[in-house]
Amino acid sequence: MPPKYSFEKIKFATDPSTFEKAIKLYEDKKISKFKENFGDYSAIVHGTKSYKVFVSGRRYDDGSCECYLGQNSQLCKHMVVVAIYACLNGKKLVKEDKELIGEPICSGVLGELSESVMVENKKLITDALKYIKSYIGPSRTWFTYQSSLSEGCARLSVVVSSLPVSEQTAKLLVDLLLRLDKKLCTGGVDDSDGTVGGFIEETVVALQEFVEFDPSCISAFEKLCSQSTCFGWEEPLVRIFDEQSNS
Repeated sequence: MPPKYSFEKIKFATDPSTFEKAIKLYEDKKISKFKENFGDYSAIVHGTKSYKVFVSGRRYDDGSCECYLGQNSQLCKHMVVVAIYACLNGKKLVKEDKELIGEPICSGVLGELSESVMVENKKLITDALKYIKSYIGPSRTWFTYQSSLSEGCARLSVVVSSLPVSEQTAKLLVDLLLRLDKKLCTGGVDDSDGTVGGFIEETVVALQEFVEFDPSCISAFEKLCSQSTCFGWEEPLVRIFDEQSNS
């Protein structure tokens, strides 16, 4: 029986260091005696020592391991690699599976999206935004909530970084930034650690780089001229638009 989570979920929800270490264990074939137990999974993971590992089939971060982190109720690379194996069953990973994008960047590639690809990207954005939600839980769920914000921003970073540079995609990113701003201002998102704000600022930097490749992208910033945002992130883009208008 396959787990309730996917490899994609593990990739975006796990901190990069732990994910990369788990990938190395997976590719080095450090798992033995993998078993499914009524929808959950167990295995031996070989590293400095050999550890008995258990992982839930419902949540990959729910389980146990004999290593130091596991004994202290923390998610470890051994649990993650068993969860990955449960998803992939030993299937070989391709380069794209292992690639992590830490922040949104400008692709530097000129071009526009076809109508179907634009629809696909809009869906990816909408799906990622579901992880950036209001905080209504008790204090004990705080770290889980912060992980959700991080996962949402990680998913969005992949979308942003894959976009070609054009006025069309610049408009898409401006709309994304305004949706995020609305979540921060009136949507109940608690961004105390600056995860979402940091993503917004990095995307603004990417949009400034868009202009260097294609000056027509500047027109996408006009929509920001009448906006009042949470922390003034739009100011560099509005300045670029004003400078062009006055030249």
